[in-house]
Amino acid sequence: MPGKKYQEAAKLIDKETLYDPEQAIELVKQTAKAKFDETVEVAVRLGVDPKKQDQAVRGVVVLPHGTGKTKRVLVFAKGDKAREAEAAGADFVGDQDMINRIQQGWFDFDVCVATPDMMSEVGKLGRILGGKGLMPNPKAGTVTFDVAKAVQEIKAGKIEYRLDRAGQIHAPIGKVSFDADKLVANLRALVDALNRAKPASAKGVYLKNIAVSSTMGPSARVNTQTYR
Repeated sequence: MPGKKYQEAAKLIDKETLYDPEQAIELVKQTAKAKFDETVEVAVRLGVDPKKQDQAVRGVVVLPHGTGKTKRVLVFAKGDKAREAEAAGADFVGDQDMINRIQQGWFDFDVCVATPDMMSEVGKLGRILGGKGLMPNPKAGTVTFDVAKAVQEIKAGKIEYRLDRAGQIHAPIGKVSFDADKLVANLRALVDALNRAKPASAKGVYLKNIAVSSTMGPSARVNTQTYR
């Protein structure tokens, strides 16, 4: 059963109302009662069939105001590309030495980037990295020779979104401490990216439901007409 703080906060949000993005964000900020700076999260239900390969929705978007969390980036690269990654601000750079560390149980990073020529070796970590959602992927822009751009975008607030089995996208758009207009802009950037990623085979209403919430707070539904 939800705690007393949650129940009190939930009274401020009408579950049947579809709020404008600005209203929904303000309610999320108002109802965040935890003692830490909660993450503001978005859940989007899409009108696609997650079982159909041609309706898989996956991609990346750089949030204009970041997520409020600085991600630790590991880059698998050699030579000049390794030096480029270091100059761009990568936290860890290496090749076989990094692969060995991971095989020994080291995971002090949030995102992996790899140059294409490293993937034959990095692929051996498939079971380890894949299970944690850390495997570099071309669709996410994390398998690339342009390692400097990849690192800079991740540091600037690039997030990856992916359709889950229930046909939903879950993503962070910042922290409760952000100004409301920055959260609204980040939400707009995410939804615009989802609209651009709409599969050609998707029929009917695409944006079915959008809800925003803080880590520990109740959710507020957003009027999807705003983004159509």
